Amino acid sequence: MPFERDYLSRLPPVEEHNERLALNAHFISDAGLAQLLEMLGNGCYEINVPEEGALMVAAWLAKHGHAEQARALVAELAPFFSQLRFYPIATNEPRRQGPRVHVYTAGAVKDTLQAIRPNKQILAQKEAVLVWAPFNDRVVALFAETYRDGWPCRAIPAGWESRANELLAEYAELRTKHKYCGKQDKPNLHYAKLRELLRKCATDAASLTDGDVGMIRLIVNKNIAKHGPAGGMERASHRDLQARDVAGAMHDKIASVVAARVARHPQGEGIDDTSQLKGDVLDSEASDAVPAGTRIPPSIRRKAARCQSDSIEGLVRAKLITSGEVMAQVLPQLSSGLSALSIGDPALRGLYAAIYRAFRRRRSLLLLNLEKQVRLEELPWVAAMDRFRSQSLSHKEVARQALEETATLALTAFPQTPIPNKLLQEFSALAKHADVNLPLTEELATDIFMGKFSNKFKDALGIAAGLLADTLYSRYYGIDYSTLRLGQELAEICSNRAGVPCNTWRPATNGMIIEQQQILTTQNLATMFDKLQLGATLRAELPRLSRQSFKWVCNRLQVRVHTRHSDIIRIKNAAYAWRQMLFFLTLQSESEIADFMDWAHSYLAEQSPQFQDAISPAWQGLLAAVRGAPIDEAAGARRFLGWSNHGHWLERTH
Repeated sequence: MPFERDYLSRLPPVEEHNERLALNAHFISDAGLAQLLEMLGNGCYEINVPEEGALMVAAWLAKHGHAEQARALVAELAPFFSQLRFYPIATNEPRRQGPRVHVYTAGAVKDTLQAIRPNKQILAQKEAVLVWAPFNDRVVALFAETYRDGWPCRAIPAGWESRANELLAEYAELRTKHKYCGKQDKPNLHYAKLRELLRKCATDAASLTDGDVGMIRLIVNKNIAKHGPAGGMERASHRDLQARDVAGAMHDKIASVVAARVARHPQGEGIDDTSQLKGDVLDSEASDAVPAGTRIPPSIRRKAARCQSDSIEGLVRAKLITSGEVMAQVLPQLSSGLSALSIGDPALRGLYAAIYRAFRRRRSLLLLNLEKQVRLEELPWVAAMDRFRSQSLSHKEVARQALEETATLALTAFPQTPIPNKLLQEFSALAKHADVNLPLTEELATDIFMGKFSNKFKDALGIAAGLLADTLYSRYYGIDYSTLRLGQELAEICSNRAGVPCNTWRPATNGMIIEQQQILTTQNLATMFDKLQLGATLRAELPRLSRQSFKWVCNRLQVRVHTRHSDIIRIKNAAYAWRQMLFFLTLQSESEIADFMDWAHSYLAEQSPQFQDAISPAWQGLLAAVRGAPIDEAAGARRFLGWSNHGHWLERTH
């Protein structure tokens, strides 16, 4: 890595392949510890993976009278000194802490802007107007000099051949410099034909056939009819207008100006006010390529806005957070600060937050046999910091408030989408800081499902049973929650409901079992509404959430797809959104449910007849459930499920 090479440049020569060992050894020397403590004090460091903060923890321990604990930590790390780096990246600016978050850093946006390349089509257009149009006008003007009695090449002035050859030589020189506009070389177009006839005429005018002269006359006359006489005001005016049309600055040059603006901000952070990046080009920024007053194009303004720093809610409103996955990406910036609130020392608190963010950025692994991923607190350098926490109630209250607010925002912003696994991890981390028992259940991978569900799935089932027994939701899905509390294995219940055997390695069959678990537990909706009291918070929002989910289902199912796999994904996601809709609808009053059904009936009537026929079984099932009738006995009714091991009734033929 470049920063490691920079560190190495300040050390005595190191034997090849021992560089990382030497650097780790340096940072446990007196000079290295002093360097770490300086970074720790001024906050000018970056941690991209959790282990990069380990030796900083050791340095803090040593400075604050815990030398024995520091030595024990270093001894635990030492066997890995040749493989891993346990030191951070030095930066020029300290990382800012606070409630504002960003999707992209200023540095990432700057790199994106600098990576914009010239648009070849625009370059070709500029070249055609500014280089080749004037050149071709001169070719036409040369032939116009040779006209007599309406025919070209009948009266060739003295010195004409020399000027023609000079113009042809100029073409060869121009072509080496200007290569974007390829029309000039296409032999079937007038440009190349007229140029070749010019060469033939300049070499030996007598060799021109009647066909050649006729072709020259046709091309020149058509050109003059379109643009006016060679050298005339009409042609000059037309060329000036074309030149003005293409005179604007190129996007890549404008992007470089905006990138320079972004570069003035700390590169590891977002920018609080990105409006300053979008103003017209100033005199101090102007150049021949980008004149003062040039407006920043909308596409570049949008790219610059990606590093906007704001509350999570503000970024959702600005459409910078566009899904639960993106929300999960930014939430560690907030939760890292909350997780560190109970650490009294400011430097150690900042270090903990930085390690937390790095840990949350790591990729999750799919593990077999219900194995758990390594937890943050199991890392030895994190465990060493945990002893310096205070158990202040106020910190728990702050974490709970953050958890409730972000969960509410995720549901109101993306009601049609189950909370993705990465965001569930962040919610679980916040729940731990808030001391809230929140049995959130991740979406399991169908290809490695082992036919068992862990205890938290059973806990989630109990919560759903308490909230949804004898409701629209349970009627639609045919659930008698009172019979599910007898201690039977959840996987067995789900496989029986799906009508498939358990313990198979068929992803489609596993998907059917997992979907039944998601239906029974509501895939975290009941848990969050019960444990976080979201029912009261979202009471007024429920009608909008159910309608937005229904609209999404209708729109999604009408998206044109081209492969069976895409069709399967489309149906699965629509079925999940349908389930979300049913949950939100179930918590509403009877009059609100009736209003929804009237609205949904009208909305369906606006869709294509083909779609109305396709969705009719699911709609008839919903109508039956609302009326209290068994779906299995309703004519033409089916439950809308996403998984099937023998083809789905909504699948299209490809």
